[in-house]
Amino acid sequence: MSDDFHEIPRPYLFDAIKECFSVNPIVALLGPRQCGKTTLARAFLSQTSFGETLKAANYFDLENYQDLQRLSDPLLALRNLRGLIVVDEIQRKPDLFPTLRVLADDRHLQQHYLILGSASRELIRQSSESLAGRISYLEMTPLNLSEVDDSERLWLRGGFPDAFLANTDHQSMIWRRDYIRTYLEQDIPNLGIKIPTENLRRFWYMLAHYHAGQLNASDLGRSLNLTHNTIKNYVDILTGTFMVRQLPAWYNNLGKRQVKTPKIFIRDSGILHTLLGIENKEQLILHPKIGASWEGFVTQEIINRHHAVEGEYFYWAIHQQAELDLLIIKNGKRLGFEVKYNAAPALTKSMRVAQECLELDELTVICPGEISYPLTETIKVVGLKNYLI
Repeated sequence: MSDDFHEIPRPYLFDAIKECFSVNPIVALLGPRQCGKTTLARAFLSQTSFGETLKAANYFDLENYQDLQRLSDPLLALRNLRGLIVVDEIQRKPDLFPTLRVLADDRHLQQHYLILGSASRELIRQSSESLAGRISYLEMTPLNLSEVDDSERLWLRGGFPDAFLANTDHQSMIWRRDYIRTYLEQDIPNLGIKIPTENLRRFWYMLAHYHAGQLNASDLGRSLNLTHNTIKNYVDILTGTFMVRQLPAWYNNLGKRQVKTPKIFIRDSGILHTLLGIENKEQLILHPKIGASWEGFVTQEIINRHHAVEGEYFYWAIHQQAELDLLIIKNGKRLGFEVKYNAAPALTKSMRVAQECLELDELTVICPGEISYPLTETIKVVGLKNYLI
């Protein structure tokens, strides 16, 4: 590796974990495998400024056979511990959740639990059922531009630390190929999901060509000889394991034919490029999906920048009239974003229609580089790096 991932600060997540612990005794840190959850948890354990009750720490890695055996009788193993207890890869032992509920309800134990998982709470169903009112959820993404200062490298390789920090683009590509294979052959079966590996592989590779476009399950199903319901199930699996983002359509009573189908994104740009066979910058620049790749990369960065959660981000479109790449509704404001892989974007009719129909507080056109200039009083062009500063 060319750098040390341990030196990359992730202050927002540290602060967010602390804030969640001030509300609930259990915090679930969920995100894709190898995005840095374990590294962050160990760093969190090593710091001593979090409060007296969290100084004592115990770590259970459920991919470690010895730790798994220690939790064969979880109540016996956990009830005498004090302070902060970390349980890594919680999705491998979902039957642990009822025990955590019992322990969390006994405030005399002075315990706090940081549980790490590589699947969403929708896939880990028992957590939401057993721990309601006792648990806070945080989503951890791979690295983003608030944490590293190399947008071109991040866009090409994606944010998984080992891929981003690889010595060469080729080594990064090899890591991502191995990641995809392990995900399909090990991670999905470990979640108890029984589907043909090759079917999901073919679907994922084909889905990359729909990136930043509307999800057409019927079209995909015909191409792969799979049913509409099977396609939707595959999309939900990839969404629930943080590989795919479904960007819902925003619609209201405008008296116009608004689009209601979600857009689909491969969340990590490096994984997208691997699925498309793009290894280096030269190949990316010449690829017909470069604009879609840029849109997905910027969309993820903006959502991260605003800490927007599900129900706060959308896209919007009127059939054959106007569209808006990203709409964030948060803190009483409507923020619109157009993403252009263009050195100097100009004002368009679509932007004006979106501004008027959605009553946007502001509309920002994000492009590469570090330029900034106004198009109207409420519409401006900003380079990605300038916007994130």
